[in-house]
Amino acid sequence: MASQPNSTLPNHGAVQMLNPKTEPICTPLLIDSIGNTPLVDISVLADKPEIKLLAKLEGSNPGGSVKDRPALYMINKAEESGELTADKIILEPTSGNTGIAIAMIGAAKGYRVKLVMPACVSMERRGILEAYGAETVLSPGCQMTDGAIRLAHKILDQEPDRYFMPNQYSNPNNPLAHYETTAPEIMQQTAGEIDYFVAGMGTSGTLMGMSSFFTKYASQVKVIGIEPGLGHKIQGLKNMHEAIVPEIYEQQKLAQKIMIEDETAYEMTRKLALEMGLFVGMSSGAAVAGALRVAEQIDSGTIVTLLPDRGDRYLSTNLFRSQCALCPP
Repeated sequence: MASQPNSTLPNHGAVQMLNPKTEPICTPLLIDSIGNTPLVDISVLADKPEIKLLAKLEGSNPGGSVKDRPALYMINKAEESGELTADKIILEPTSGNTGIAIAMIGAAKGYRVKLVMPACVSMERRGILEAYGAETVLSPGCQMTDGAIRLAHKILDQEPDRYFMPNQYSNPNNPLAHYETTAPEIMQQTAGEIDYFVAGMGTSGTLMGMSSFFTKYASQVKVIGIEPGLGHKIQGLKNMHEAIVPEIYEQQKLAQKIMIEDETAYEMTRKLALEMGLFVGMSSGAAVAGALRVAEQIDSGTIVTLLPDRGDRYLSTNLFRSQCALCPP
């Protein structure tokens, strides 16, 4: 017997939505969903009633990290200028997240992608790139991201007409992405009530873009960079004293730098998962640890920090593994 219509269904909103005569809903493309990530309250970690600590969850981007923003800007601007054409392969050195973002956007737009990355990056990152169809070239792990940069430029120099390199380390569209998207989002989400912005130092695109925005529109905001220690193992971050310094980096745009050692970052990353339910990557742990250092220095105010990616990209590392296999890590 055919089922009878449910007489309890509403006869207004739901029916109107199903009416084929109504205007069609404009469904966004994948790249249109980049940005507008959540801002969540983690003030409990600061344990000071007059301090509000907020975290921007960039792992909510479709590619899983903050790097979706600059990757899209660099590719779009290159298309507009004619630097990137259908016959060229996108070539980029990366520690992982920018490569994933470029591979995702390249797949969506129909570009071939070739990425050079250190052999020490997590297996998850490499696996994601393969899923998007990107070609990967591994540089010596002991040379970290600097080795990938050198190798990528060598490949480009050998066949300059075959490739387009966005070059996140020198491309002004990297910080522009944060100037035009990340910073305005945070200003809107906090209703302009922000005193400090804290983020890790990698390409420095996030910090440079945010600093330029706040200097112009909210000069009270102090932008603070979180730098890993010498010889660090925090994927995605750079110590500017031992690494190739990105051309877009301008130290004078930072109000302060705070150094966070590896184990401090790892401990905070695990704490965020165990106590806050935030499953994020190791650079996020460094950012929050740095933000808490800022909280120790002040009596009141609002601190916003940025959590670049999700924790699922580090499951093959020891970050979330218990050493004895019987208790939490």
